[in-house]
Amino acid sequence: MKISQFTFDLPAELIAQTPADRRGNDRLLVIDRRTGEFCDSMFYNFADFVEPGSLLVINDTKVRKARVFGISETGGKVEFLFTGEQQPSVWQAMVSRSKKQKPGKSYVFYSPDGKEYCRAQIVADVDDSDGGSNLKSVKFDRPVGEDFFTVCGHVPLPPYIKREDDFNDDKRYQTIYADKCGSMASPTAGLHFTEEIFTELSEKNVEIVRVTLEVGMGTFLPVRTENLEDHVMHTETYRVSADAAERINRTKKEGRKIVATGTTSIRTLESAGKSGTVIAQDSSTNLFITPGFDFKIADQLLTNFHTPESTLLVLVSAFAGREHVLDAYRHAVEQKYRFFSYGDACFFV
Repeated sequence: MKISQFTFDLPAELIAQTPADRRGNDRLLVIDRRTGEFCDSMFYNFADFVEPGSLLVINDTKVRKARVFGISETGGKVEFLFTGEQQPSVWQAMVSRSKKQKPGKSYVFYSPDGKEYCRAQIVADVDDSDGGSNLKSVKFDRPVGEDFFTVCGHVPLPPYIKREDDFNDDKRYQTIYADKCGSMASPTAGLHFTEEIFTELSEKNVEIVRVTLEVGMGTFLPVRTENLEDHVMHTETYRVSADAAERINRTKKEGRKIVATGTTSIRTLESAGKSGTVIAQDSSTNLFITPGFDFKIADQLLTNFHTPESTLLVLVSAFAGREHVLDAYRHAVEQKYRFFSYGDACFFV
């Protein structure tokens, strides 16, 4: 199939720039993935659409405040987006004005009160198989950890949010159950959940299981090939505990529904459960789910509305059928649903 088959017209004003006034106050489009029929609702009614006894799988990854500004030797402001630690004191980063930031150049990072926090130097260019050409190896003058990002960093909002981060993003771009820090982006389907909604699910005997997939910046990379089979998917690490695997497998055996929260959860489930049984593991995946994929674990999918011609829209189309998805998206546009990370949700049942 061709990526041009997964597009739709989206007015720019429907791209959500801020979260809803309150978690759970987003709209919810519920779609029958077999018939394509859909109905409009609100996310605070989500529990009404979940079958009693289902198992809800959530991704408990936490977004790192990985966007940090350094001052170069010449006084210029340079943006670093740190993607991961390679070895003690050495981190990999995407760097602004990449061609000018050469190995040997040094930078100073300051805390918000204007005090020097640390220094760093670019030591090498990085060969990036995921398609980024501006990755660098950055060596700090001392070991840095989450304290550095907490003090000096900014929330790495997606590129389609056209504003700077503020104090509200520090909380609202995290799920309420975020735990394990390491992601470059939020698993946004989970942003809608509140403690009240989890209580309602518990009252329906819905189990909650946590998995972890660390979302990389590759999730925003465009598909640069026309033919889907030519696209190379980015790689992300994931973890499934023994307890989570046992509970998921028991649910499948008993014939109860497994609800994946977001594309990150469904990629984790289908990667760890490619044999039909979920195996506890710490691993990585570059699974590209396209139409024709045989879903072995997930029965239902909660997700946000995705960008045209993206791997995420292709995944959802594989799960619910391209025509059903595009029909639902056209309805969402007509009804002025809010799209993307801070937007509304859809539930494929």
